[in-house]
Amino acid sequence: MPDREHVTVLLPTYDEAATIGDCVDGFQAEGFDDVLVMDGDSDDDTREIAREHGARVEVQSGTGKGQAIREAVSDHIDREYVLMADGDGTYKAEDADQMLPPLAEGSEHVIGDRFADMEAGAMTKLNQVGNKLTNRLFATIHGESFADILSGYRAFTRASFERMQLSADGFGIETEMAVECAKRDIPTTVVPITYRKRPAGSSTNLHPIRDGSIIFLELFRRAKTSNPLFYFGSVGVVSGVAGLLLAAYVGFEWFVYGIPHNVLALAGAAGIILGVQLVMFGVLSDLILTLHREQLDRIKSLDED
Repeated sequence: MPDREHVTVLLPTYDEAATIGDCVDGFQAEGFDDVLVMDGDSDDDTREIAREHGARVEVQSGTGKGQAIREAVSDHIDREYVLMADGDGTYKAEDADQMLPPLAEGSEHVIGDRFADMEAGAMTKLNQVGNKLTNRLFATIHGESFADILSGYRAFTRASFERMQLSADGFGIETEMAVECAKRDIPTTVVPITYRKRPAGSSTNLHPIRDGSIIFLELFRRAKTSNPLFYFGSVGVVSGVAGLLLAAYVGFEWFVYGIPHNVLALAGAAGIILGVQLVMFGVLSDLILTLHREQLDRIKSLDED
């Protein structure tokens, strides 16, 4: 396990006055002497309470969790390892004993699986369904199963984080990190953790519909370079099916009632043609990507020899 003196605990926060003090105390009790609270310019006393409990506090220059994490790692952390959690009291500082050991065993990124031990009421049914759909979609697109890609409890090397190309400002940052781990073959380990119900007086900054939509769109957008067959093929199938349905409707109206729908007929034909072209483009893109990866593997093997 990495020594605590080589680890910075990162807690991105926004209006977490009710819980941040206990979070900081918990990680300090576990032996961490560098707890960084990256605050999104909270309207409550989050920053003051964090300082009173001995944390290092910085105010991010932009907005959103993703921007806070990127800025924290690039500008305010110089230690080799980062242990990242939320400041809302839902993660246990004691679980650091599960999160950190894989970093000393060859992993560069560790994800805490909240579903391994989730307290009753810690996550709404809607959020549970959304999380499971997101994880299945991720596994389909990237061929990796990280169990809980939306988990906010992470441990990673600063070097591996700097290799990632991250742009999400909000809650999509966890999705981006998981995608980058799969895309760049960053050794990743999933460990079981406890996910607790929010303490009384603490309110969530997560908006299920809005943030869920952002996460799904981010997954789909990232598929363009990770799985182009899925990216173009899925749109092509939708377009083709829509075109076929329009064509069936036009045919039915023409043969049964003798009513022509010239515009709809053109739209249906366009949908079918576009769908076929997108699927073909997806197949070709996937072939090019496969050949590119094979070339990179050959170059890597030659360098190692």
